[in-house]
Amino acid sequence: MAILKYPFWIFYRIWFYILVAIPIIVMFPILLISISREKWYPFFFKLARLWAKFILIGMGFNYKIAKEEIPDPKKSYMFVANHTSMTDIMLMLATVKNPFVFVGKKELAKIPLFGFFYKRTCILVDRSSVKSRQGVFLRAQRRLKQGLSICIFPEGGVPEEHILLDTFKDGAFRLAINHQIPVVPITFYDNKKRFSYTFFSGKPGKMRAKVHKFIKTEGLTIEDTKHLNENTRAVILNELSNAIESKKLP
Repeated sequence: MAILKYPFWIFYRIWFYILVAIPIIVMFPILLISISREKWYPFFFKLARLWAKFILIGMGFNYKIAKEEIPDPKKSYMFVANHTSMTDIMLMLATVKNPFVFVGKKELAKIPLFGFFYKRTCILVDRSSVKSRQGVFLRAQRRLKQGLSICIFPEGGVPEEHILLDTFKDGAFRLAINHQIPVVPITFYDNKKRFSYTFFSGKPGKMRAKVHKFIKTEGLTIEDTKHLNENTRAVILNELSNAIESKKLP
């Protein structure tokens, strides 16, 4: 019986990339226009949210979002979440209405179609390069001055599947303190189960996210970076641990 799952998993992976491509192909001209000027980014972001929801629904993910606090559309934030799946990008876009810019690894720019827009709208980082990591701060600063928010997965990559939550890098929290913007912790419960980086895995079903209470940075200095890092990680780790104890997470 288990062997019958393998053809499904192969089809499911192919179907994911088809869903990624279809809206990009259909909206290609308007997407090109939306990225031609930085001031038009909020419009591009609205299209990106439609793209994300199309994929989530097409994959059979019944996504539900709980919010302890709602971001002010007139303010900038640092959005952070645990990272376990390629669908984290889509769920983040579906969860947050405030236009934000992803800080992500440059390798994703190699994905056909998706990569074309990814490298033109996101802040790319080569984590092996100190110069690249430093450049992120300058580009993020420009985007924040434009009234946008920033989104970073602070684990710095996708951890091995047995790790519930990896340690957080300091970059997101240093940026938040430098610009005195709130950190918004977000927990993704089901993405690893629904569509992990393990090829032969995944299935339709519920996909939950929770936006936690914001962590303020007013008055904090760069010396508080590690403390802010640990506090934010504790919020997400406690939520994941509690979900396991209550049998709401495998």
